[in-house]
Amino acid sequence: MIKPFRKGISAIPWYILLPVILAGTGVLAPLIYLLVRAFEADAEALGAIVFRWRTFTLFLNTIALTAGVLATTTVLALPLAWLTTRSDIRGKKLFTLLGVLPLAIPGYVMAYALLGMSGPYGTFAELFGITIPRPGGYWGSLLALTLYLTPYLFINLRSALLGIDPALEETAQSFGYKPRVVFFNTVLPQLKPALYSGGLLVSLHVLGDFGAVSLMRFETFSYALFLQYTAAFDRIYAAWLAIFLILMTVSLLFVDARLLRGIRLSRSGRGAIRHQRIVSLGSWKLPAYVFLCGLSFASLIAPLGTILFWFLSQTDAINLAGLRSALTGSLSVSFPSAVLAALLAIPLAYLGVRYPSTISRAFERVAYVGYAIPPLAFALSLIFFTLQAAPFLYQTLIILIYAYTLHYLAEAMGPIRSALYQAPPQVEEAARSFGYHPFVAFFKATLPLLRKGIIASMAFVFLSAMKELPLTFLLSPIGFETLALNVWSYTIEAMFADAAQYALGIVVVSGVFVFLLLKQERAGL
Repeated sequence: MIKPFRKGISAIPWYILLPVILAGTGVLAPLIYLLVRAFEADAEALGAIVFRWRTFTLFLNTIALTAGVLATTTVLALPLAWLTTRSDIRGKKLFTLLGVLPLAIPGYVMAYALLGMSGPYGTFAELFGITIPRPGGYWGSLLALTLYLTPYLFINLRSALLGIDPALEETAQSFGYKPRVVFFNTVLPQLKPALYSGGLLVSLHVLGDFGAVSLMRFETFSYALFLQYTAAFDRIYAAWLAIFLILMTVSLLFVDARLLRGIRLSRSGRGAIRHQRIVSLGSWKLPAYVFLCGLSFASLIAPLGTILFWFLSQTDAINLAGLRSALTGSLSVSFPSAVLAALLAIPLAYLGVRYPSTISRAFERVAYVGYAIPPLAFALSLIFFTLQAAPFLYQTLIILIYAYTLHYLAEAMGPIRSALYQAPPQVEEAARSFGYHPFVAFFKATLPLLRKGIIASMAFVFLSAMKELPLTFLLSPIGFETLALNVWSYTIEAMFADAAQYALGIVVVSGVFVFLLLKQERAGL
């Protein structure tokens, strides 16, 4: 007789529960210690820290940049998604690919490219005799982050547009409404979940960004936290800056949950969903191509061209030793982090899918907390906790891999959880009925069905870890090099030619993984 999975905490095997508890403790313990450290200040000092004018300025700067990037990515991603799904333009697959590939160019590399192409000695001045004003401050940060983060919103909106039942629009049009009215009253409300989830992702990236804002010299909470900690002015104030960042993140998560509450967009009928209706652009086709080509040029072609220009303009031979050292450093932490994150994600996802309960959902949320917390805040909490609990681990590769693993654990869970939902539990239950121990039954029956999900999980984490800058900067050993660290350190000194080979290395490695992931997920694009 097949034994079904039992419910309740007592039914969860210890070998599933133990790694889940360890992962949850690993995320929460440093954050709790960060709070303890922050409240070490007396009441008078605490008031001076929290209510100083600089804190208010940083808050306004951070909010303004987040809102600005959210608005500009929406303005770019929404028409891009509509044109590649609903219009009669040619080359939709190509423009879709060009719209996603900027994911391979991290925000700090995009900032490097913008700085490298502008100014009297930039790419445009050297090649075309056109001097572009060098970006900086708010507008430079806004531009760099918009070009990098637009694909996150584009992917969400495109998937949502492809999933809308065309019968809804046809019904609205049958009542005589014009196409514009149909779009705003029928289509746009259907895109709310995609807008909210994509917007949340964009906002979290902006809050946690350090590379682009530091290169553009725009002070947000993340940049100020970095300056405060590295300059060793006031570690208590640095802790409070990290807490302010975390509070802003929690507020975003709360707002997102409230906005999504009560939304019901599923179809009520059982009829087959028809193919999307293609709209003829007519005289608008030329402006559409101008928009698509202009966006592709700004977000992909110009940055890649700038990187190649500075790479080829090096007067000295390519520093192969430096490139090899940085690449080795990136691989030495990215690969083990990807493996460990996937290994931890398996029991977490298994707990949520096979033993759904309030407790399992709570552990899943803890994993997402580690991802949502801005990297600099998470790194600072780990530093404080490590110096107190295990000072021998401070500035070692072990703590860096530990940080990568926990920070990107949520990314690893997605593909594995999807694979688990598709793996029928009856197969594992049948293995148990033949006398196999549940642990052995899982390895024999279920684990082989998760292979694609595990590979995708590792690829996602590896790709993110290769581009990671804030965690690496604060937690890596002295003298340790990665591609990301070298791009940032050379660019901050305006040594664009020296930074080019490392920027190119990141783009090539990231581009390969983005292409492989797109190939695997092509059904959704």
